[in-house]
Amino acid sequence: MTGGGEGEIDFSALGIAVGHATDEEGATGCTVIRGVSGPMRGAAAVIGRATGTRDLLPLTMHHLVDRIDAILLTGGSAYGLDAAAGVMRWMEERGRGFPVGAGVVPIVTAAVVFDLQPLGSFSARPTPDMAYDACESARSAGIAQGSVGAGTGATVGKAAGTEWAMKGGFGCAVARGATLVVGAMAVVNALGDVRDADGRIIAGVRGEKGFRDAVTLLGGGAPPSFDALQMTNTTLAVVALSAPLSRADLGAVAEAAGAALFRRITPAGTAYDGDIVFAVSPLDGPPADVMTASVLATAALERAIERAVRTARGRDGIPGLADRQ
Repeated sequence: MTGGGEGEIDFSALGIAVGHATDEEGATGCTVIRGVSGPMRGAAAVIGRATGTRDLLPLTMHHLVDRIDAILLTGGSAYGLDAAAGVMRWMEERGRGFPVGAGVVPIVTAAVVFDLQPLGSFSARPTPDMAYDACESARSAGIAQGSVGAGTGATVGKAAGTEWAMKGGFGCAVARGATLVVGAMAVVNALGDVRDADGRIIAGVRGEKGFRDAVTLLGGGAPPSFDALQMTNTTLAVVALSAPLSRADLGAVAEAAGAALFRRITPAGTAYDGDIVFAVSPLDGPPADVMTASVLATAALERAIERAVRTARGRDGIPGLADRQ
């Protein structure tokens, strides 16, 4: 198994394109993951209890439609779900979507992070025009990372309050096997700390002499006192395969890849996080091996989570790891 380093991110083998739209002043944005030339098969694993989503059911076994046209990851909390209309418009203009007689209905799944505070402006939300532009500018290589797109207003390490937080962001990575390539993307806006491969905290709850360890703070005895902003967190992740799997097997890959969140974000999947892992693949071709896909997806997502904070620049008094570069 090999991984892509910084500047080597290329999703061309996956048949997907990734596009961002960023409102720098408002500290919000959105990111679109779409097929380069057609739909994708998809599934999802819901890990947190504070999710905000749109059209999630087409990624389950209970829905007639067995494919999706795009995934929208967006800031703006539930307000940001309105931006999906821009993805719908872009798809309809190109005749892409579920055929229904005289036209098509694009199937666009969306999920949100809460970035209305503490950065930027509470009234700044991603718009349909921004999502349309993200679709239009989507590319398979040279994808921007850090404080961009849905990661623009992301923060991490909020267990002691947002004043001790650090900047989160958007990151991506690739893991390659002998016959399978898996790409991963993550928008990291977590309550917990982010750790490297050796388990060391690299971004999280700041203290006067280093990091304070969110797990220790939250598990130290007396129940923590949370304000509204501490209860608004989410990590959104997408893993994409170069070979197809069934919807059921993609769901298994999404669940397996969730291990990356628990290894790299402590704690993850809390009652105050809306964590979701999506998995997508092509519709046709020789099928992938589900075990291989699960291992590669987990490895790629671990690195994408780390990249999301390593490439994020600070703002408005909240520092980021990229500030040191």
